[in-house]
Amino acid sequence: MEASDTASQGQTQSHTQGSAKTEVQLARLQVVETSVCALALAVSISLWFIAIRAPLWLDETHSFFVIKAGFAKIYSRMGWPIVPVYPYILWFGSKVLGTSEIALRIPSIVAMLGAVYLLYRAARELFDRDAALIAAVVFCLHPIVISAAIDVRPYAFAAFTINASILALVRLRNDRSDWLAALFGVLAAGIGHFQFIFTIILPALAVCFIYAKIDDRRALWRQGSIALAAFTLFFLPVIPVLEVMFKTSGTHVFDDAPDLSELGWTLAPAWLLYIFLATILLAIATRQLDLRRRLDRWSLLLCASLALVPILILFGVSVETSIHVFVARYRLVAIPGIALCWAWLINRVNSPAIRSLFCVAMVASIAYPLLTSPEAKEHGYTWKYALEVAEKDASTDGSPVLICSDFPESDELPIPVGAAVKDSGLFAPLSYYPLSVPVVGLPRALNGNAMRIISSFVQDAAQQHKRFVALAFTPSFKTLDFIRDAASSTHDIKLLGTIDGIGILEFTPRSVNGSRTATSN
Repeated sequence: MEASDTASQGQTQSHTQGSAKTEVQLARLQVVETSVCALALAVSISLWFIAIRAPLWLDETHSFFVIKAGFAKIYSRMGWPIVPVYPYILWFGSKVLGTSEIALRIPSIVAMLGAVYLLYRAARELFDRDAALIAAVVFCLHPIVISAAIDVRPYAFAAFTINASILALVRLRNDRSDWLAALFGVLAAGIGHFQFIFTIILPALAVCFIYAKIDDRRALWRQGSIALAAFTLFFLPVIPVLEVMFKTSGTHVFDDAPDLSELGWTLAPAWLLYIFLATILLAIATRQLDLRRRLDRWSLLLCASLALVPILILFGVSVETSIHVFVARYRLVAIPGIALCWAWLINRVNSPAIRSLFCVAMVASIAYPLLTSPEAKEHGYTWKYALEVAEKDASTDGSPVLICSDFPESDELPIPVGAAVKDSGLFAPLSYYPLSVPVVGLPRALNGNAMRIISSFVQDAAQQHKRFVALAFTPSFKTLDFIRDAASSTHDIKLLGTIDGIGILEFTPRSVNGSRTATSN
């Protein structure tokens, strides 16, 4: 009997030691996974800086134009209706950091870092630490976020406000605080202060709030009323902007209708989809895929709504109407929700080792092409180099330069004349990359106004035997053709180059060089 008791005690002690050993091993694996995911997050953020020295692209030069004349003139220089929160932030940053390309991008980088932290905090409320880190990694690695993080535009701040709204909403689920409800309303309204198009995420936020409080009607009405009142008060400055933009929506069209491949790429970039499928197959093979875990319907609704509602609205509007706004930077509104969806899916994999492998594979798949491609150091097309060529050629004798604006609004707004061209938002690249010679402005499209300006200018240039240069981005190449046709009988034409899609033509009067050596592009 004593021998039997001793054997039983030995088996119990051995089982306890085995369980303790297993728990220690599991804890070590979780520490390794957390460390790997944290390192992957750091590498993901570092990828933002590859193009930080790139010249400013078109819209970034407009941001600089708005703040160039000082704090007092910011509002009057915006050109078209926006809520001027970001320009004042940028102006303050320029006073502290300077106006170099890097300095102008630092405020956006700081805002996007804050957006990453807020998304992680929101994901941490929904998932375990490692899945939350994976959500942050997916967010940081998305090409749209990589671009927006260094963009001298308000998109990083809009992402920060969206993620702050998500975090407030997640905490409201189990919190009856009136102050938190008011903060949620203010943050939701704040999204429109940075990018009015991003207000398409508001239906998703509202539906998730109602579903979270549906079982507590008293809290739903009280907190809902407070959030709505705060939202209404802080959203008032956005309403005039929305009214004007809807009335003039046709003047802001600048892209073609999207197709399903663009939608699919936004929801699941190929590198992410393939890696995820491989991860799931590995989890199935090793029996580490947990499909029996209780489904949290609210978390699923939150992730899916934040991802699908805004992106499908953008896609539907762009496909079914003439307002084509399915451009990459506007799709940023859905990336936080998309990142949460991928975290929700990967959270079904129980193995820390497999999840770590998923994280490493994600980073490697995007880091390698970015670090090895010269194009990764570019940040959108820029007028810098084309203007440098024009300045070098025209400044030798003070020849004037004709420039087509690349803002769609230039087709409707009055075109400035004389010195005013160089200080106009329609020709914003000249505010950061100036020309020393006279500039003649043209609309983006070859319309009646453009033809009138060109005909008058070419006639005057022919009479005065004047040399000149013309520049236009790809959508305005018809205008270059019109200028060439108008001047073909009096000028020799030479293509100086096409840089970043910007064509540069030189027009030399025949009476000056004495022979006809016209060159066609």
